[in-house]
Amino acid sequence: MKKTLSLLLVFVLIATMFAACGKQPEPTPEPEPTPAPAPEPEPEETDQEKADKVAALIDAIYVQTRTDETDAQCAEAKAAWDALTDAQKELVEGEDADPDYFGRDTGDAALDDPLNADEIGENELLVVSFGTSFNDSRAKDIGGIEKALAAAYPDWSVRRAFTAQIIINHVQARDGEFIDNMDQALERAIANGVKNLVIQPTHLMHGAEYDELMEAVDAVSDKFESVKIAEPLCGEVGADASVVNKDKERVAVAVTEAAVAEAGFDSLDAAAADGVAFVFMGHGTAHVAKVTYSQMQTQMDNLGYKNVFIGTVEGEPEETACEEVIEAVKAAGYTKVILRPLMVVAGDHANNDMAGDDEDSWKSMFEASGYFDSIDCQISGLGRIEAIEALYVEHTGAVIG
Repeated sequence: MKKTLSLLLVFVLIATMFAACGKQPEPTPEPEPTPAPAPEPEPEETDQEKADKVAALIDAIYVQTRTDETDAQCAEAKAAWDALTDAQKELVEGEDADPDYFGRDTGDAALDDPLNADEIGENELLVVSFGTSFNDSRAKDIGGIEKALAAAYPDWSVRRAFTAQIIINHVQARDGEFIDNMDQALERAIANGVKNLVIQPTHLMHGAEYDELMEAVDAVSDKFESVKIAEPLCGEVGADASVVNKDKERVAVAVTEAAVAEAGFDSLDAAAADGVAFVFMGHGTAHVAKVTYSQMQTQMDNLGYKNVFIGTVEGEPEETACEEVIEAVKAAGYTKVILRPLMVVAGDHANNDMAGDDEDSWKSMFEASGYFDSIDCQISGLGRIEAIEALYVEHTGAVIG
């Protein structure tokens, strides 16, 4: 019995060994990898941060120099603005940026013609303006002059150039309207094979903008058979405040008659009898041509326009500063004031510096003085006055021959 039991144990042991030899050992499971920690979610931009990015993009194109990146920068700024909510748009504030850059309604840009087409022909009449981002004024004031010139000289192709790249960028970014700067306009003329180039500046005087125009033209004048530059609106600049000319007289008469008519008076004398003074606000300049504004005041006095006063935004010459003009109007005894721009266009300066609601606008400063019963504003540029358009036509005619 013991022997049988021993044999049985041996067989069991042998069977177990064979079974163990035929079975592969279970693999040791590899440890589960420790999952990487989930990335921290990016903090969502605040409304102010989004607005600040747009402000930076606006400031980047609020410059006077055009580069190879300008077109892309204008498009990027507009796309970023469009992506903001209305509430975020109100937060846009930068060195030059504000909600009005894209948000202000200045009229329909589609009513304006940038006059930047090719196929110019041999004779080009290039109308050079400082420019404005106010669509209505651009179409009526600058466009009015351009149309008058085109009608007067049908054998010449009228094209446009602005000297303010800041304005060109603004209009391009906001409205998708492409206006040539001076260099682009001259390059277009050369590429189109223009032989005879006449330039009519719409500038008021021989100031800084006119000087820059002359430099640009001088650099490429050898590309044309002839280049002629007509006089700006007020003609030659005299030596001192006493020097006037026929151009200044015609400008003085034209703007005064337009202002009197718009105010509803039969004559300037009738307005004076009602206690009304007209204040024509120019831009002002540190350029030596600033004497032009003093000459315009002399011209008004020579015409007997005792209730007409000339001022400037920049306060140069000094006697044209707003505070000085307020005192002059007060001393003359007038109790009502009508403000109107002495500028080719009724743009930013007319709408904001003259007629705006900020405390430093001319309207606000005249009101704050407490001297006057009423302050009214006429938002009309010189360029929409027929007599002014006619003067530009004559200046152009003097060089076309």
